[in-house]
Amino acid sequence: MTRAEGPIMLEYPINTSVDKLWSALVDLEEMVQWYFDNIPDFKAEVGFQTQFLIANEGRNFTHLWEVIRVVTKKEISYSWQYAEYPGKSILTFSLLPAQEQLKLKVMVEVLEDFPQDIPEFKRESCVGGWNYFIGDSLTAYLSASS
Repeated sequence: MTRAEGPIMLEYPINTSVDKLWSALVDLEEMVQWYFDNIPDFKAEVGFQTQFLIANEGRNFTHLWEVIRVVTKKEISYSWQYAEYPGKSILTFSLLPAQEQLKLKVMVEVLEDFPQDIPEFKRESCVGGWNYFIGDSLTAYLSASS
């Protein structure tokens, strides 16, 4: 992912309430059920930082997150970097009330380019990851917890 490619913006219809969706996005006990199961801690508070390791195909990706914006039940943004690699992005989840169904907007804005010789940093990989996390995992989690 590079700055030149522009931000990734995806929207997902979510069949749940604002309260349930917000809780799934910011409550650690819920996040580990649909997102990353080894997040050690999370708080929807500006300045909160956490880190955790994900390994894939022999490569380590120590995720470094810092919450930079919170509008309760509307929007949360955090910076997303990796200890082992250059690059920095901002992830924003926005809850968008719609006429019949809630929408979750996911935006990834690259601030510093990620290495393009690593498959996990390709734009298609990022889009595929969000389609899995939101389109499959979060949707299934919310359906099961209703």
